[in-house]
Amino acid sequence: MSTDFRKSTVYQIYPKSFCDTNKDGLGDLRGVIKKLDYMKELGVDYIWLTPFFVSPQNDNGYDVEDYYNIDPRYGTMEDVEELIAEGKKRGIGLMFDMVFNHVSTRHEWFRKAMEGDPYYKDFFFFRKGKDDGAPPTNWESKFGGNAWEYVEKFDEYYLHLFDVTQADLNWDNENVRREIQKIVRFWMDKGVRGFRFDVVNLISKGVFEDDQTGDGRKYYTDGPNIHKYLKELHDMTFGTDAEILTVGEMSSTSIENCYQYAGADTGELSMVFSFHHLKVDFMGNEKWVLVPADFAKLKKIIFEWQTKMAEHNAWNAVFWCNHDQPRVVSRFGDEGRYWKESAKMLGTVIHCLRGTPYVYQGEEIGMTNTDFAEISQFKDVESLNHYEILQNKGLSASDALRIVQIHSRDNGRTPMQWDDSAYAGFTSADSKKPWIGVNGNYPRVNAASQLADPDSIFRYYQKLIALRKEVDVIAFGDIEPLAESHPSVFAYRRTYEGHELIVAANFYGRECSWKSAPDLSGFKKLIGNYSEGSVPYNGKWTLKPYETQVWYK
Repeated sequence: MSTDFRKSTVYQIYPKSFCDTNKDGLGDLRGVIKKLDYMKELGVDYIWLTPFFVSPQNDNGYDVEDYYNIDPRYGTMEDVEELIAEGKKRGIGLMFDMVFNHVSTRHEWFRKAMEGDPYYKDFFFFRKGKDDGAPPTNWESKFGGNAWEYVEKFDEYYLHLFDVTQADLNWDNENVRREIQKIVRFWMDKGVRGFRFDVVNLISKGVFEDDQTGDGRKYYTDGPNIHKYLKELHDMTFGTDAEILTVGEMSSTSIENCYQYAGADTGELSMVFSFHHLKVDFMGNEKWVLVPADFAKLKKIIFEWQTKMAEHNAWNAVFWCNHDQPRVVSRFGDEGRYWKESAKMLGTVIHCLRGTPYVYQGEEIGMTNTDFAEISQFKDVESLNHYEILQNKGLSASDALRIVQIHSRDNGRTPMQWDDSAYAGFTSADSKKPWIGVNGNYPRVNAASQLADPDSIFRYYQKLIALRKEVDVIAFGDIEPLAESHPSVFAYRRTYEGHELIVAANFYGRECSWKSAPDLSGFKKLIGNYSEGSVPYNGKWTLKPYETQVWYK
């Protein structure tokens, strides 16, 4: 395990969909233990687990009822302790997902608030409505509808930026912050080596006013006390151990705030997730539309974050996929003819950037979007809400379904495809059906077949992860964008103490030329996704469909 996060790679697991060992159709913690050797073979340093705490599961565990106990459907505290210990034996640190912007309305704090206890009511945002009885503001929930829920008993509303069962916590209350610090220290004492903080840049709310131009996010994103609260959390908890890795999920953030969130000397977090590059197939901020991905915009955003974060000595988490995103090979690659080539190309682009790479379960074997044909097959609350919202806006059911098929978070949540047996090896043939359908392409796309194939996507990711540890320019180097205006090529140069790396990738399924490419005298090829890759000549590259090459001097 690399304790320098710049040389590390993190593997994200969505436990519910990873591996089921007790035949109930849900993945569990013992399933993660069972697959630790697989992750060790891949070469990752940390495993980030999405929440498995006690929860009613209205938002798949991101509605936490009890931060100190394990949801029985995932296992027991003994399972967690064994997982931490077995990971440590293999040089893999455990990274837990902490949801501190909101809690489930079944959490003890909220239940006491609803009993009228003033101490706990101040843990949340209870507000009177407007004079006409309307909600306090016109803010929209991230999952659709108004972000305030009326409580007749108090003649007040409470704020929920997400589902109605996810009540936002009032971080302006010092007692809330102390409780959260206690939770982090509890898990540190258990041996947890990292924390991912969910939508953490939303924890400091600003003024409660109507948003005349949008959905209210300007009043609660990167709020007035956000840096103060993160620094306090750092100083009181994980900042006492320099080897603990932290990453903040930053919703609709600004790069200027991220210089501070993830600055080397600012005392907040190790790194940040930003999502601007994953909105290039949105229309503005609107996700639930069908528009082609804007490749020029993708390059511009990635390069801006790469170069400006470097200028301010701040660190990025670099990634394509997670439990909230469609599968990247379906999104920016090719599920068909160039499936293997495009999956490897997309991995290369991310893993050679300046930042800590995150691999989402199944990404390393090229898992694709769902093949669901009916809305009844989808489980995600956001997708189901927007399926209705789109029809209320006048779309046909078939058009609404097509948008959900492309953008649903369920694309990343279908069961991990381990082999070509029943249910893709996620669970056994005699078990209860998986909680969500298995992608029908599992006989072709599965881990077992790729472990046996030296040219597989898995083996390629294995090499990328190893290169970050072996080649210092990948971990520590500066970055210079190349081919910025080229319509097909994504390319950049990394430099560090006299070492140089050139990365070039063709983002499309047709051959392309790059005529102003750098001279490669004295370079050697480190990795590429074609066995007979084209050789750059006199500053001209001809790249095959989805071809990528990495050269080093």
